[in-house]
Amino acid sequence: MIFKRRDESADATAEALATYQQGLTTTRDIIAPADFIVSTNHLQLGSYYVRTLFVYAYPRYLSTNWLSPIINYDATMDIGMFITPMNNGEVMNTLRRKLAQVESSRQIVAEKGLVRDPELDTAYGDIDTLREEMAQGQTKLFQYALYFTLYAKSLDELTALSKQLAATLGGLLIYTKESLVQMEQGFTSTLPLHLDQLGIVRNLDTGSLSTTFPFSSSELTSDDGILYGINRHNDSLILFDRFNLENANSTVFATSGAGKSYMVKLELLRYLMLGTDVIVIDPEDEYRKLAEAVGGSYLEISLNSAKRINPFDLPVVQNPDDEQEDALRSTITTLHGLIRLMAGGLTAEEDAILDRALKETYALKDITEDPQTQQNPAPLMSDLIAVLGNLRGAENLVLRLDKYVNGTFASLFNQPTNFTLGGGMVVFSVRDLEESLRPIAIYVILNYIWNLVRSSLKRRIMVIDEAWWMMQYEDSARFLYGLAKRARKYYLGVTVISQDVEDFLGSKYGKAVVSNSAMRMLLKQSTSSIEAVTEAFNLTEQEKYLLLNADVGEGLFFAGLNHVSIKVVASYTEDQIITTDPKQLLAMQQGY
Repeated sequence: MIFKRRDESADATAEALATYQQGLTTTRDIIAPADFIVSTNHLQLGSYYVRTLFVYAYPRYLSTNWLSPIINYDATMDIGMFITPMNNGEVMNTLRRKLAQVESSRQIVAEKGLVRDPELDTAYGDIDTLREEMAQGQTKLFQYALYFTLYAKSLDELTALSKQLAATLGGLLIYTKESLVQMEQGFTSTLPLHLDQLGIVRNLDTGSLSTTFPFSSSELTSDDGILYGINRHNDSLILFDRFNLENANSTVFATSGAGKSYMVKLELLRYLMLGTDVIVIDPEDEYRKLAEAVGGSYLEISLNSAKRINPFDLPVVQNPDDEQEDALRSTITTLHGLIRLMAGGLTAEEDAILDRALKETYALKDITEDPQTQQNPAPLMSDLIAVLGNLRGAENLVLRLDKYVNGTFASLFNQPTNFTLGGGMVVFSVRDLEESLRPIAIYVILNYIWNLVRSSLKRRIMVIDEAWWMMQYEDSARFLYGLAKRARKYYLGVTVISQDVEDFLGSKYGKAVVSNSAMRMLLKQSTSSIEAVTEAFNLTEQEKYLLLNADVGEGLFFAGLNHVSIKVVASYTEDQIITTDPKQLLAMQQGY
């Protein structure tokens, strides 16, 4: 009697608990739609109209990745696949019987004296080949079911999507039908429940089945990074961190006015919020407003500016064992390229004389390969000219370099460095420099930045706008290539921007810079340069058409092996800071 009373008490408790739980709000209550209406050719799921289609016929041959166009549809869709391996023994017996039937049909046709039926011959060959491959273990047979469930806001939109999907697959000789009178079963079959309630299967071998897996995807979203824009394939967000790639370098190509500087400034603004330092070489005074808005430094490099950089400065290498290189030898190599730019080229004799003169110039300041001596003040350009003046065969070289010491350009390249870079954003403006001086000044600035980068390890992005300037000269192009190649070791990402794509890609160093950039962005292209871009980036005809007809801020975004179509978006505040549209800037100045 005691045990019976305990059982009754337990039952009462369970019943009370069940009654209590019925009054609780569950996850199912929250996610359940307001209504679920089943019709013969569609479902109504809350405010959505739903329809399921199934594949009932495949072509003789399936191309690899044939599902890619469907996956990249700009539509809400669920795709259900069911793969069931078949018993090899049973399949072999079935194939043997089928082969006998086909052979019998062929013999009947031959006995009647009829024309040979090619379909019977093809079927006989296919069955025989499949039996042989299965007997050798080269392939297996599977039952495969494929269903598509489409979602739309209206019945007309759902019908249009259904026709579009059927037409796309029909073009591949893959035929579909709507699951009429079985819409609920079709909907359930594409839910993540592993329930195939339609059961419409077809037999595929291993090779054919492998083509059905969607190895391409238009998604480019990671767990960290910044927002680059909207994925135009499916309206998803492109969230990415360039420092997670094999290198953090980036190249940006577009025509004038396509939004390349806007895109890069937006990227820099968002990386600054993550604590990344930004260094920019600005040829057109486009980054001043951004630098002022984020509390950065804006340095004007010109003949009238007070800011000076001594190209003879030696880098402060914190970890010399990291590269196993001599800082003095590296600086002399860099100066070779700079002097060659300044002098307009060097003969073999002048090159040999310059090498000896540079070593003597540093020796006069008691600077040798000993790291302790490299803390002494660096020499100036005038010191090099003085040494060259005492060397036979250097007379012509001295004349060509004289304007950088005693002439018009003396104040720019013949004084000690009189500033140091801080953190945050630093912009070097070269807008007021003569065109002939720009490549030389950019070369000196890049070397100064490179010395800074090597002195301390920190996450940085360096932007070189209108980089085609440097591609015009082999020494500056080679220096830029070396910078892009070695940047990864120092946690540096180099961003190269150019609107003259043909000039940039026409240089062997320009192509090498692109090859050493894991991230690439292509915005609107002109008809004159699209062929060069297509060849360099191996674009398809569809991608080529997209770039020719893209609006401002639209293009292709490449990150490693993945690429998607992108539309750059900015908030109102970001747009006010980074815009370069003259009409918008004038309106802002007038207070509109």
